[in-house]
Amino acid sequence: MPDVFINYRTGDEESAATMIARELARRFGDERIFFASNSIEPGSRFPAELVRAVEECEALLAVIGPRWAEVRGPDGSPALKAAQDWTRREIQTALDRGVLVIPVLVGKATRIDRAVLPDDLLELADCQYRRFDHRNAESDLTALGDTLARLLPELGAVDRDARAVRERSEVKSRENPARDTGHTRVRTRDVEQRVRGGIGTLNGDLSGTFVNEPQGPVNTGGGHQYNAPHFEGDNTGVQFTAGDSSGTVHQRFERERRHSDDGR
Repeated sequence: MPDVFINYRTGDEESAATMIARELARRFGDERIFFASNSIEPGSRFPAELVRAVEECEALLAVIGPRWAEVRGPDGSPALKAAQDWTRREIQTALDRGVLVIPVLVGKATRIDRAVLPDDLLELADCQYRRFDHRNAESDLTALGDTLARLLPELGAVDRDARAVRERSEVKSRENPARDTGHTRVRTRDVEQRVRGGIGTLNGDLSGTFVNEPQGPVNTGGGHQYNAPHFEGDNTGVQFTAGDSSGTVHQRFERERRHSDDGR
């Protein structure tokens, strides 16, 4: 059974009604939107189908353009004044049932003139309306669909656009941890490359910054120092560097001094 009945008048904004019906059917499903030219099967008795659909719907959209009250019937009088006018009968039935009735004012239609309404449709002028402009068709159709999804929970539950948004959000949430892990790995690799290249930062127990020159690491931070023994020198002497967690000891053994001491 349809949830939304699209009511319109032939000769007044059928194109807008068609656009609205197509968009709502795409978003909520064909079976939930009643649009006479699409929903009534060939050979079906349209009066009975119209009555059944409007009596079972949860909401009626009355598409009203600039000529809505001006279209003439077979006798030359305004079609809206005829008691058997289907546009009028559909709206009247929905109002009598107390279902949601939303006038959709199209183009230059800015309001519903109570003076042109028959007595049984006067309530229509009091219904809060939505606007539809062909120049803003996409945004206006989205707003109309959002309104129906919010007011009719059964439509909100099958809203394809809302489901697509949720699925994109879930995919994004699954991708973020993987992306963060990748960034962490990149940062770790960069640190390792910088250490090998001669400069790096040690964290935790090995806190501080060191510069790695060809002679060996020199700790410039405030943390513990862990330096492997290192020897350097030439024909005149040797520089020995060793250290542990308490500090670094530098010793220089010079042949000349040792020789001097031996002679003393």
